Amino acid sequence: MKTSNLSSSEYAPFYESYIVTLGEVDLMEILTKSHTLLIETLIKIPEEKLNYSYTKGKWTIKEILQHLIDTERILSYRALRFSRNDNTNLPGYNEDFYVENSNGKTRSKESLINEFSLVRNATIALFKSFSEEMLTNIGTANKSNMSVRALGFIIAGHQMHHLKVIQEKYL
Repeated sequence: MKTSNLSSSEYAPFYESYIVTLGEVDLMEILTKSHTLLIETLIKIPEEKLNYSYTKGKWTIKEILQHLIDTERILSYRALRFSRNDNTNLPGYNEDFYVENSNGKTRSKESLINEFSLVRNATIALFKSFSEEMLTNIGTANKSNMSVRALGFIIAGHQMHHLKVIQEKYL
């Protein structure tokens, strides 16, 4: 399954940049590669830098990582529901509220990296379990149509977006 298999009707316009910036990639390969790139970057960052915010009101690196964990869980859950032909319009969520109400910035780097890796490995296992037909199933989230396969690319693209932010604004 490659990004070129997607139609723009399979995801909300908000997510287009996450998918387009991935280029022509295979879903399983980008989920694995993006995971590795993030972990390699995080391991090199000193603990004290993880609590840095480049400007008032912006998240710390720890909060970004917690956000990635939360968002991946939510998007994977949507993919699971849609793969099972669940036609319920799933609600959106407020990412700022989630970060504000997490304890991401009080956690250790190791605990955040470990949890992210566990979540990503579960996401990869979930997407490997889907048949080709399941990957093309469409559901509704936050009043927008989303295919299961688009959600997989959005997960990777969202994480790559935040990795780029970390590299450009924090390091």
